[in-house]
Amino acid sequence: MFDLSGLVNLPLIWYGLIITAVILYVILDGFDLGVGVLFPFAPSDRCRDRMMNSIAPFWDGNETWLVLGGGGLFAAFPLAYAILMPALYIPVTVMLLGLIFRGVAFEFRFKANTSKRIWDYAFHFGSLLASFMQGAIIGAAVQGVDVAGRRFAGGTFDWLNAYSIMTGVALIFGYALLGSTWVVMKTDGETQRWARKSASYVLGFVGIFLAVVSISMPMMNMDIRHLWFSTPNIYYLLPIPVATLALFILIWHGLHTGREFRPFFLSIGVFLSGYAGIGISLWPWIVPFAVTYRQAAAAPESQSLLLVGTVVMLPVVLGYTAYCYYIFRGKASHESAYG
Repeated sequence: MFDLSGLVNLPLIWYGLIITAVILYVILDGFDLGVGVLFPFAPSDRCRDRMMNSIAPFWDGNETWLVLGGGGLFAAFPLAYAILMPALYIPVTVMLLGLIFRGVAFEFRFKANTSKRIWDYAFHFGSLLASFMQGAIIGAAVQGVDVAGRRFAGGTFDWLNAYSIMTGVALIFGYALLGSTWVVMKTDGETQRWARKSASYVLGFVGIFLAVVSISMPMMNMDIRHLWFSTPNIYYLLPIPVATLALFILIWHGLHTGREFRPFFLSIGVFLSGYAGIGISLWPWIVPFAVTYRQAAAAPESQSLLLVGTVVMLPVVLGYTAYCYYIFRGKASHESAYG
């Protein structure tokens, strides 16, 4: 049988690939979901047209990473998939419905005349629903799920609690920050001025929610508390919150000094620092506090075959994505270029 386990650490590689896919999805689809969250609050239809055109070449391709993350989890860590999916069936299903509804609204809006306002709100609420559910999934996962043996032992609505609702709302504001700074980068004039004000507004809420999550996770779990606050770990991990605070200050400064590119890329930095904190806290669990990535790994032969295909296709996807962003660089127009 085809087996690379003697040459490389297959479970660790696949763990890293899935984490990378999730991060890329959150960042790349996050800004266009953020545009949808902010969409009805734009000052005019002309501004909304520019916002929509700014994400038109990218939004559907961005969801490639969601497929890689979910498909990779199913194929490379089937035990984790079998435990997590029953625990999260409802939020995952509702999230996908939100993404589908948003995609339909996106297509229909470009062709609509009298019903454009309806599709504006459909695009907004589809984005809002998908964003909230993604945040709720994160909140439910970091609290851990009930596992008995090799299966989920909890209830259908265990995922729904005050903490997951809070993280759902938090991610809405996080995506709104990405979306507003993206619009700052991709537009000018009235649309850009409005986006700067929106980004300044949501930045404060993102900071509050990030602080709440950072404090609550160590309070909920003794192992996480020991990891972050014991010595010498506290000295090694201190740069993460310090860097995050610096990023918030730099974003605020960039928004108020006319910077166009800096706020968006610094906002990505905030997301990366936040997910680095979550990743460190949950290492090495793939089903938090129940199953490690090694325990959930598929057979070496399966992971080896999947890795060969991924090594071939992943550079192609990355190259196409980079080329797409390069081709459609520059400012977006209010005139539709969508077929």
